[in-house]
Amino acid sequence: MYENFSPQRLTELVEHKQFRPLRELLTEMNEVDIAAFLGELEPDQQAIVFRLLPKELAAEVFAYLDDSEDQERLIGALSDRELREVLDELYLDDAVDIIEEMPASVVSRILRNTGAETRQQINELLNYPKDSAGSIMTTEFVSLRPDATVSDCFQRIRREGVDKETIYTCYVTHNRVLMGVVTVRQLLLADAGTRVRDIMEDHVISVETAMDREEAAQLMSRYDLSALPVVDAEDRVVGIITFDDVLDVFQEEATEDIEKMAAIIPSEKPYMQTSVFRLWRNRIPWLLLLMVSATFTGRIIAGFESALASYAALTIFIPMLMDTGGNCGGQASVTVIRALSLGEIEFRDLPRVLWKELRTAVLCALTLFLAVLAKALLLDGQGIRVALVVSLTVFFTVCIAKLVGCTLPMLAKRLGFDPAVMASPFITTVVDALSLLVYFAVAARVLGL
Repeated sequence: MYENFSPQRLTELVEHKQFRPLRELLTEMNEVDIAAFLGELEPDQQAIVFRLLPKELAAEVFAYLDDSEDQERLIGALSDRELREVLDELYLDDAVDIIEEMPASVVSRILRNTGAETRQQINELLNYPKDSAGSIMTTEFVSLRPDATVSDCFQRIRREGVDKETIYTCYVTHNRVLMGVVTVRQLLLADAGTRVRDIMEDHVISVETAMDREEAAQLMSRYDLSALPVVDAEDRVVGIITFDDVLDVFQEEATEDIEKMAAIIPSEKPYMQTSVFRLWRNRIPWLLLLMVSATFTGRIIAGFESALASYAALTIFIPMLMDTGGNCGGQASVTVIRALSLGEIEFRDLPRVLWKELRTAVLCALTLFLAVLAKALLLDGQGIRVALVVSLTVFFTVCIAKLVGCTLPMLAKRLGFDPAVMASPFITTVVDALSLLVYFAVAARVLGL
């Protein structure tokens, strides 16, 4: 877990209060591993071990603590001077992320121990909408003048770069208006007297502060950018988004989509920090809605009670038909939801998606038709008419389920809803009712009910 460091050895040093060798080991470890080690300690031990770290390393470790409760406890254990030292070393976007997870009393103390300029920048970032590009950007970036020489640029980078989140990508601005971008690689390969305007890229991909953060993350992924400038309405650079922020966005959005696809209201807290009552609140609304929706299938079955009484063998195939339809609809919906989230398709592509899914559905339906026909005749010992009813129902159900499964997420996206809501549980409920209607309609035709 800690590469070349034994967690048992570290724990023993803490328990025996051998702080000098512990400090030596910790300073050689990666900050992510130190944060994981702190998360396993008792609250009183966390503060002791945290104080052993050099202030630069302590700030990095603090930012990597997964548990906001651990961060809150450490803030409470640190003196104002110690807290100020940690905050001074934190990158601005990390400080904002931490503040968003803290209660008001802790936020007040954090802001009280930051400088006036930093406090103003933090408040500006906190004012951006939660899911916007502005909310995940950092204002710590290197800007260069277009008429500066390469030699001037390196002097500026050396002077200011230590406090910036990234120095590899630098943005060329004039009165804060974005003019171009230049990398350290380009500067290194150019002559010392070359002007920045002569080597910069003047076609810069940027986003506005109000853009959805997921769209900004997809833009960075599409163009393989390590950083993305964020501009205001007047094209002035106000910050940048770095690749580590994008990874966090993808993780959070994927978690949210998975929870919605499982019919759970998304939770902002990790599983172990979520109370049982909160889990109940997140799960019960969809369970109640799906249960009420499922009553339609019961009413359909009740409406064909006489038909089932005449052909009791039809009853044993109902679970298989409903499961098959739900699975097929779920496959189509998950595929389309993923394509929508990655920006591969849009609502205008609905006809092409329907045509593709219809052809896929026919191939799947033919395969399952033959399999079910053989099963009903050879394994279940049913007559040809009952076997034909079941296999034809499977054929039509698969086709309908695939089309419903791809259409509903795209309609949801068009109407402004999250397509992930139209995932397996919801699709299954809809397709269950449709498969029963198809089943009894086919039975009425073939068996003369």
